[in-house]
Parts: sequence; C-alpha cells; structure tokens
Amino acid sequence: MNRALGIPWLIALTLVVALALAIVPIPDALPPARPEWLLLALVYWIMAFPQRFGVLTAFVMGLLLDALYGQLLGQNAIALAVVAYIVLQIHPRLRVYPVWQQAIVVAVLTALYKLLALWPQGAIGLPPGSAWYWAPVATSALVWPLIFVLLRDMRRRWLLHLS
Repeated sequence: MNRALGIPWLIALTLVVALALAIVPIPDALPPARPEWLLLALVYWIMAFPQRFGVLTAFVMGLLLDALYGQLLGQNAIALAVVAYIVLQIHPRLRVYPVWQQAIVVAVLTALYKLLALWPQGAIGLPPGSAWYWAPVATSALVWPLIFVLLRDMRRRWLLHLS
C-alpha cells in the first residue's frame, strides 16, 4: 500500500469517530461538559499535516457537524475554519510545545470556537444559555493530552506499517 493513500483514510476514520463522539448519547448531567472532539481531532491533524489538511477540511467537517446537531448551517463550519486557520499559522510553534502547553492553547482555541459558534445564535435572537456553555473549554483541554498521544501513536504505527 502506498503511504500517500493510507494516511488520508486514517485521518478520515478519526474524523468520523470524532463526529460520532459529538452526538453519542451520554447521561443527562454530562452533555454540557462534552469535549469538542471534532475540534481536538482537527487541531491534531492540522498540526501533523498542515500541507494537506486545513481550512477547507475544517469547514466541510463543520458543515457535517451542523447537520448532525441540527443547527444553523455554517455556524460550526465557520468557527472551525477560523480555528483551523489559526492553527495553520501557529503550528510550527505549537508542535514543539510540551503537551501541557498545547492543552492551554487548545483551551484558548476551544473558547474562540465556542464564541464564534455562539455569535450566529445571538444574531438570530436565540438566548445564550447558561455558564455551562463554556464547560467544553476545560474538558477539551483536559482531554487533549490523551487525544494527542492516541492520535500520534496511531499515526506512527500506521506509517511504520505502510513503509
């Protein structure tokens, strides 16, 4: 198998899993604190392969997320595209940070994503909700080290099997 053909399938699989985790049913008390799985997966893959995955990938995945959530079409797409653009700009520095510093950057990126996703809701007159809206900022930062190590190990194993 060719290395160029194998990696996109691995990335597509992880993005589909991230979409599934975004909508999988969880206990009633936990949905406000659900990490932004798709955002985490996109940040990792954009950091790993910035020449192949970026704003367009994030926008398309955001449209899929909008459809899955039943939200305004483009709400998550634009927010994810903006975050992807920022990751593309800072990825050389972000890649060399220790994982705990990356988690801080991921928290800031998640807060920006949540703010950008909230803006269209306010524009059409929907109430902003409660303070729990911001809980994914903390949970995404806490889950980032696990996601980073898991995806990095998957990528390394897959590359070894392809070569």
